[in-house]
Amino acid sequence: MIRVLLADDQELVRGGLAALLSLEDDIEVVAEAGRGDEVLAAAREHEPDVILLDIEMPGMSGLAVAEELRGHRVVIVTTFGRPGYLSRALDAGVAGYVVKDAPAAELAATVRRVMAGERVIDPKLAVTALTTGPSPLTQREAEVLRVAADEPTVAAIARRLFLTEGTVRNYLSSAIGKTGAANRAEAVRVAESRGWL
Repeated sequence: MIRVLLADDQELVRGGLAALLSLEDDIEVVAEAGRGDEVLAAAREHEPDVILLDIEMPGMSGLAVAEELRGHRVVIVTTFGRPGYLSRALDAGVAGYVVKDAPAAELAATVRRVMAGERVIDPKLAVTALTTGPSPLTQREAEVLRVAADEPTVAAIARRLFLTEGTVRNYLSSAIGKTGAANRAEAVRVAESRGWL
């Protein structure tokens, strides 16, 4: 039996995936988590063979959890087919990355292939990632854009990041240029849609 830990913050999705996987003769869902910060303890307690993670979860993102679980067989299962997320997931050492709109049988096949030592990546997303390339944003530019999504003014961004307003303006200007956006709100949308934030 392949022992699986399933983490997704949407209860209906998590339950549906667990039910589908439980129909397989060789797969057993041994634990479920609804928050990212619950996954590490569940992995220690249940010792799964494969861990399926959503990306956006409360408490801790699936990408951050994958970093902590480096060396385990981790598969990202997400609605976000963004090239930047794929790149970050691969950097975290995941064994697989599939999108939720894939056929149900594909998830079970992915679990088996990952258990056999293969790396499984959604083929359409892989092509998109190769043609899009890596994020052009520096770590600090991405951080400023993330905060800009929540803060209305340059002064508020500066206070939150302990930077001067001039430094924030410089980072925003650079990020706007690199994303090809007309303003910071558009830069945030572009960067989020590409998985750079």
